[in-house]
Amino acid sequence: MVMKKFLNDPQRATNELLEGYALCFPDKVKLVSEKIVVRATPKAKDKVAVITLGGSGHEPALSGFVGEGMLDASVVGDIFAAPGAPKVLEALRMFKDNAGIVFLVLNHEGDQRNANMAMTMAEKEGIKVAKIVTAEDIAPGVDAPISERRGLGGCIPLLKIIGAAAEKGFSADEIVEIGERFNKRMATLAVTLKVATHPQSGGEIGELADDQMEIGMGQHGEGGGNGPEPMQSADWIAETMMNKVLRAIEAKSGEKILLLINGSGGTTLMEQFIIFRKAHEVATAAGVEVVESYCGEVLTVQEASGFQMIVGVYDDQTFELFNAPCDTPYWVTR
Repeated sequence: MVMKKFLNDPQRATNELLEGYALCFPDKVKLVSEKIVVRATPKAKDKVAVITLGGSGHEPALSGFVGEGMLDASVVGDIFAAPGAPKVLEALRMFKDNAGIVFLVLNHEGDQRNANMAMTMAEKEGIKVAKIVTAEDIAPGVDAPISERRGLGGCIPLLKIIGAAAEKGFSADEIVEIGERFNKRMATLAVTLKVATHPQSGGEIGELADDQMEIGMGQHGEGGGNGPEPMQSADWIAETMMNKVLRAIEAKSGEKILLLINGSGGTTLMEQFIIFRKAHEVATAAGVEVVESYCGEVLTVQEASGFQMIVGVYDDQTFELFNAPCDTPYWVTR
């Protein structure tokens, strides 16, 4: 299959994109050992380091959020594939002299397996690592076990909160408590209109007919539970999804929330704003106040058409941390 993408050797796509990324933002990040992205100016050792891992192909996630106030390091795997445990261990060793390490891992089989292997190896070397898992996808059902719930774009606002806590000097235990508190009141639901193609093989990831959509389809083409259905209007999609998400987080009248519409790579801002308009209306009708909002791309799947609706409930502390200063290539708060 011939792909219309700006590539050289598809097998070197990850290496080349990371080289270009580091060259584009030399004042904020640097690339070490080929696939570990770190802050250009390291955090003080008396503070906790926050790191993550994940496959490439989802830019700007996750390496786009390395920098002051968010991530200290991102360990990058090949396209849509988790990095190996030895590479993750290499990154953990870089921060063994910090006040601690908090490791954010999305709930995907490869990510979890390799993260756990690396943590076991690190523990044998006396490196203590605390892990937070994001599994906020509600497509399998609100009551589905964590093992069946995927980690999606909700990792980004969570990173913003725990990164700010680390920057302020909180301990690893305090950071995990803060992160889990927000994690438990956060939910994501995705919808896909057109599946992505794999940049290395050219093959489509999943199947959808031209007149179909699928609410709940995962970012790698995984099924959403109810299967494809006929295409609906933007208002119908936004209302249906927002009602499900609000029920999942048990949003109560008077509570303050984040509403983030994350484009999947092939969805225009025009469409995202139309979706946001209706989602905001649904939240307001439920008595919930949208105090932080965003439309754009924080975690993509190449040219997949669709979006992720990410909603989280704030308390006073998590709201303050979300608004704390940060300076990364793809998230800046002054």
